[in-house]
Amino acid sequence: MISVAIAGAAGRMGRLLVRNVVEDRELELAQAFDIREVGKDAGELAGVGKTGVLISDNIDGLNADVLIDFTVAEASVENIRVANDKGVKLVVGTTGFSEKQLNEIEEIIKVPAVISPNFSVGVNLFWKTLEFLTPYLLEWDVEIAEIHHRFKKDAPSGTALKAANLIKTILEERGIERELKLERSGMNPRGNEIGVFGIRGGDVVGEHTVFFFGNGERIEITHRAGSRQAFTSGAIRAVKWISDVSEPGIYSMDDVLGF
Repeated sequence: MISVAIAGAAGRMGRLLVRNVVEDRELELAQAFDIREVGKDAGELAGVGKTGVLISDNIDGLNADVLIDFTVAEASVENIRVANDKGVKLVVGTTGFSEKQLNEIEEIIKVPAVISPNFSVGVNLFWKTLEFLTPYLLEWDVEIAEIHHRFKKDAPSGTALKAANLIKTILEERGIERELKLERSGMNPRGNEIGVFGIRGGDVVGEHTVFFFGNGERIEITHRAGSRQAFTSGAIRAVKWISDVSEPGIYSMDDVLGF
C-alpha cells in the first residue's frame, strides 16, 4: 500500500485526487494539506465519505510515501522543499513557475519526483505528435492557442508553453531561430516567432491547439480535456510509477508512460 499526501486538497483538482486515492486499492490517503477548509475531513469534502484525514495547513508534519502537489507556484516550491527534507517522493502538477523557481526546484530535488505541467495521457501524446511533425514543417508558421476556465491564474498555460518550447528547441537544433510571442496588438506584423495565446472563460477544463501554416494548407493538432479526470488519472499513474523508483531526480510523464 502506497501512502499518499495531497497538497491543495481543498481545490477542484485536490478533491478529485482525494476521491481517486480513496477509491484505489493500491493507495492510502495519509494526509491532506491546504490553507482552506482546515480541520474538515478530506473525504467528506471530496464527496467520498469520512476518511479520518483532516485537512491541515501545516505541511511541516508531512509523513507519507508520496506527496501530490497541485497548488500554486510559490506554495509548491516550499512544499517541494519540505518533501525533500523528509525524503518524501513527489508528483507535482503545479504550473506557472518562473524560471527562477524552476532553477530553485532543480537545486532542491534530492528525491525521485515526477514534475509535469500536464498529467493527461492524451496531452503527452499531443506533445509527442508535435515532436514528430515539427522536423517536417521547418519553414511553416506556428501559432498556439489555449482555452481554460475563467478561474485559471496563469497564462499562457504550462501545457501551451511546453508545446511552444518543444517546437522552438527542435527548430533551433536545425539552425532556425524563433522567438516566443505572448501577445500581439496594433501595427505588429508577423516575424520569426511562435505565437502563444491564452483565452479564459466559463468552465472550460482545457483545450490546446497548435496550428502549422504552410502555403495553401495548414495542419491543426488539438487536445481537448472533457473533465479533470484526464489529469487525475495520469497523476495517480505517476504516483504508482514513482513509488518504485529509487534514483533521485526529476522525471517526466515520458518516463511514466515509457516513451
